[in-house]
Amino acid sequence: MNPDPADAAWMTKHTHVTLEELEILSGLPADTLRELVECGALSPAAEGTQWTFSASCVVTLRSAGRLGSAFELDSNALALTLSFLERIAELESQLQAMRAQMPRRLP
Repeated sequence: MNPDPADAAWMTKHTHVTLEELEILSGLPADTLRELVECGALSPAAEGTQWTFSASCVVTLRSAGRLGSAFELDSNALALTLSFLERIAELESQLQAMRAQMPRRLP
């Protein structure tokens, strides 16, 4: 796969990328990504000779990277930021599902 950053919007959890591709798509250096894996903030989809990651993490990693740059965060703070962003996305998804189940009010 030759990743184009514009293609990141079309990636799903079923698409997998290598560490090198994730580095290009997220804008984070490989050593930072390795540190995020080591502290458990980022989980490879497959561990073996070469890590692969679910492409759904690209957008979250980009956001965490921008916050990390803006606030000069170290790897541990970046890992915490990443977990917060993932939790916020989960909660927003749950809220949207709950709203979809609510009966519509008639005027």
